[in-house]
Amino acid sequence: MLTNKIFLKKTKKGSILKIVREHYLRDDISCGSALCEKCLHEPKGPSLEESPVNQSTLFDKHHYLIPDTNVVLHQIDVLEDSAIQNVIILQTVLEEVRHRSAPAYKRLKDVISNPAKHFYSFANEFNKDTYVEREPGEKSNDRNDRAIREASLWYQAHLTKLRTKISVVLVTNDADNRTKAKEKGLTAFTIQEYVKGMKENGSLLDKLAHVGTSMVVQRDKVQFPEHLSMSELQRGIKTGKFLQGSFLASRENYLEANVSIHGQEKMVFLQGHKNLNRAVNDDVVAIEMLPETEWSCPSSLVLEETEEKADDADIEAEDASLKRNKVPKDLRQPTGRVVGIIKRNWRQYCGILQKSAVKEATRHLFVPAEKKMPKIRIETRQAADLCSQRIVVAIDSWPRNSRYPQGHFVRKLGTIGDKETENEVLLLEHDVPHSAFSQQVLAFLPSLPWTITEEDMKHRTDLRHLTVCSVDPPGCTDIDDALHCRDLQNGNLEVGVHIADVSHFIRPGNAMDKEASSRGTTVYLVDKRIDMVPELLSSNLCSLRSDGDRFAFTVIWEMSHKAEIVKTTFMKSVIRSKASLTYGEAQMIIDDPKRNDEIATSLRGLNKLAKVMKQRRIDKGALTLASPEIRFNIDSETHDPIDVQAKQLMDTNSMVEEFMLLANISTAERIHQEFPNCAVLRRHPSPPPSNFDPLIKAALSKGFKMNVSTGKDLADSLNAAVIPDDTYFNTMLRIMTTRCMMQAVYFCSGMIPESEFLHYGLASEIYTHFTSPIRRYSDILVHRLLAVCIGADASYPELLEKQKTQAVCNNLNYRHKMAQYAGRASVNLHTHLFFKKRVVDEEGYILFVRKNAVQVLIPKYGLEATLYLNTESRKKGPVFVFNEEENTQSCGDVTLRVFDRLIVQISIDRTNVQHLKLRTQLVQPVVPEFSVPPASTETSEDEPPKKKMKT
Repeated sequence: MLTNKIFLKKTKKGSILKIVREHYLRDDISCGSALCEKCLHEPKGPSLEESPVNQSTLFDKHHYLIPDTNVVLHQIDVLEDSAIQNVIILQTVLEEVRHRSAPAYKRLKDVISNPAKHFYSFANEFNKDTYVEREPGEKSNDRNDRAIREASLWYQAHLTKLRTKISVVLVTNDADNRTKAKEKGLTAFTIQEYVKGMKENGSLLDKLAHVGTSMVVQRDKVQFPEHLSMSELQRGIKTGKFLQGSFLASRENYLEANVSIHGQEKMVFLQGHKNLNRAVNDDVVAIEMLPETEWSCPSSLVLEETEEKADDADIEAEDASLKRNKVPKDLRQPTGRVVGIIKRNWRQYCGILQKSAVKEATRHLFVPAEKKMPKIRIETRQAADLCSQRIVVAIDSWPRNSRYPQGHFVRKLGTIGDKETENEVLLLEHDVPHSAFSQQVLAFLPSLPWTITEEDMKHRTDLRHLTVCSVDPPGCTDIDDALHCRDLQNGNLEVGVHIADVSHFIRPGNAMDKEASSRGTTVYLVDKRIDMVPELLSSNLCSLRSDGDRFAFTVIWEMSHKAEIVKTTFMKSVIRSKASLTYGEAQMIIDDPKRNDEIATSLRGLNKLAKVMKQRRIDKGALTLASPEIRFNIDSETHDPIDVQAKQLMDTNSMVEEFMLLANISTAERIHQEFPNCAVLRRHPSPPPSNFDPLIKAALSKGFKMNVSTGKDLADSLNAAVIPDDTYFNTMLRIMTTRCMMQAVYFCSGMIPESEFLHYGLASEIYTHFTSPIRRYSDILVHRLLAVCIGADASYPELLEKQKTQAVCNNLNYRHKMAQYAGRASVNLHTHLFFKKRVVDEEGYILFVRKNAVQVLIPKYGLEATLYLNTESRKKGPVFVFNEEENTQSCGDVTLRVFDRLIVQISIDRTNVQHLKLRTQLVQPVVPEFSVPPASTETSEDEPPKKKMKT
């Protein structure tokens, strides 16, 4: 059957255009039930099983469920549970979910494709008996509700004709929809009624989302201002009354946040419960600026919400505690308040349960692992079991009369403190895709044994005669790069960088390419690696190991002995690495006067050139920054950290870095020259001057004036800021400078002006990533562009579409950032495990001075710890006094300043068995009545350290 819709549309020129839309209807669409012998089922067989398992005290017949759109959107956690089976997802519902929530749509599609769940997607919009036209004046939502009811009625009539009688139950929380369904003779329940009526509802009750309901007793007292409607927000943004931006909660103070305004460089500061107004980190919000007289600045307090507070507890008193009588004009920052939420970006959160002190209570608080998130009120009957577990919770709503958002339990991950559980938490929290590669992806791997064919060599140069070697960290198996250097007859040098040719194995658009694009990057944790591509490629066929022939993408320069480039050549090649070296091994070869073989000669040539190249970059204004990096030694049996040490940097580290930088710059120039509008590049924006304020103030406290006008001025200032008897001072300055930087990002060259291509940190006008395709998808795209440039491979449409390329770049920027955060979280996790049985005294340096704490960097462990002062546990004795002008903390003769050296004692705080965290105590300088006992090197896990005075 064919139905037509005719529309008349007026064009810009005033003429009338007739549009005809055809909608085809069929009479052969399967109902999906295994009991039905009339319908022609799909080749894979019917989805709805023969013996339905859904049993309810409300409805004692065998039945299939038909949920409406809102049930799917809000109760997807319930639908994913193994107890819910035999569900019909109508096309109307599927399409509505697709348009309203991409994450919910993906989860729904995953459930439908899981054969164990027995979900069936029914194309009711193309069935001649279930399709309904939208009536004149009928709202789209009302038409869809009617379509759901009509499809339910068709199923009811269709299934009652079977030998084994099956009924359908419509699940909808819409009262009007339920009423109309019952008038038509359908069985309809709310999701809450249905789940509560199930004979075996187990944890399903905990998974019910609280949408349109509140856990809080309605009181007269309203805690928060009402959010404005979307139409009011849109009008206000259009007139300039309101500003739109992303809400960024503070990690250090739960009562403060900033809003990154779309299109503006300067962020707007928010302070206090009422001004934050129930916004959650990453929400898109509308804000109203406060009068300049009410502008404020971040408090010097490090403030965490530890104890549970009643929902009607006075939030105004807390807000007032942050306000100062008068903030000096030079300290004020543009300040505003949230007036409405434009888009909620809630996700599922990992954390722990903070059990209510009320006996037999079912309502408890959930403490997210992400410090930027508020605690969440949930209802659960499993508190006794969940107290020892890491769990996942979703937010449902945040009523005006509730101090906390309310949500529901999703699932438990494992025991708190278990390493595998904690690894799972950090991967989930940083949205790192870490499931095993699917069979669809693995199907595109080459078969073994893999051999090089004549066809492979058509566009390749045979370089197997060259003395090529790789230099990497110890234990590296995904070797991306190798190098060589040799003398030429004309007196110059030939230098080659050879990069793994991953793009040969991953072809555009196939399942493996899509998976690599989605993952974006390999994620390196302390004890494991989450690969971007399957291991056969990452650690074998693509890895430039010294055990056979490998495909490479090669860049070769002819250079003078002063590292001046005479000629640059790109080619696809075949190489045979002569050695896979660590940085230490390569350094020993360079330093060994007895080694004069080809590998030693090559390495020495590379090292000599690299030093010239590095000095040239520094002279140009490239920054040499610092970050505390450490390496754990892991027990081979328990996989627990047994020792920790700072990473040692050698000349060979710098040697490899210089040639990788040069290869990236050379490649960027080439692909941009050939493809000015669709080259994948990487830029590092110049930081706004305000970013450097903490650095300038800190350096000035030691008598150094930082010039941050240009990257070159900053580099010169850093080089000059040296205290002869304090060797770590300059390193601290460089660490602080790193924190002033903007994030480097991938972009498509056609999307921004060329003047913004600059890589600030490297002082390079153009830059890209070419040298690590095993672990970065950006490099695969660059390889494809470069291959087209040199005629070694064919192009394809998406490669040359700048909008699509930019969309891929946006995902890569997100994945790269999350991978960095996950890596840092893994270091923190292993630091906690390392100190689980240890109490040690260690050297630290003050990074920041706060009103109630100092933040201390402990270089040996790459650790930043908060040393709290004047805590509630200490009521007597001298107290520290904070001097805001001088940015110091003083107690008697002891004054703590930025950059001061301290000795601190590090141990595990076991006062909260659910949430063990590092405790830092001041050892030196000694403050009266603050001394702590000498550190013991080991403690028994069963016998926690004796209680010490905490500063």
